Amino acid sequence: MKRIFYLSIIVSALLTACTSGEADHQLKRIVFDAGGLNFIAASLNPGKETMSALYGNQEAILLLLQENKENEAKAEFKLATFKYHENPQYTGGTITGELISIETLQADKQGKMYYHFTDSSGLEKGPQDEKERIQYILGYKPVSRP
Repeated sequence: MKRIFYLSIIVSALLTACTSGEADHQLKRIVFDAGGLNFIAASLNPGKETMSALYGNQEAILLLLQENKENEAKAEFKLATFKYHENPQYTGGTITGELISIETLQADKQGKMYYHFTDSSGLEKGPQDEKERIQYILGYKPVSRP
């Protein structure tokens, strides 16, 4: 009787410890390479279940810190937008998932801004109002670092 009891405990422990691994294959995390750009700020859109990270060079950070937002020559921004998912390892946490789009904003030597949009499939179909997107990107506030 003891053998059957111990054997059933061991079998139960083995069966509950095994997972099929299906959850690991459902989420695909993308590591975004911003090149030589620094992290500036992040935003979250719970309605669309997306999160964005803004990257930029030193000129871009200086531009965002200005009150009047005069176009800084050679400023460069990249806004990467990801779908987010619940973190399977931590209850209540989220992680980035599929890369949705990359918006690039560059200023030439005279400070004129150029906007470029690329979605995850590589298509370059930007939003209807580029000026609105430029203002949105320039509206970010850099995170403060201790």
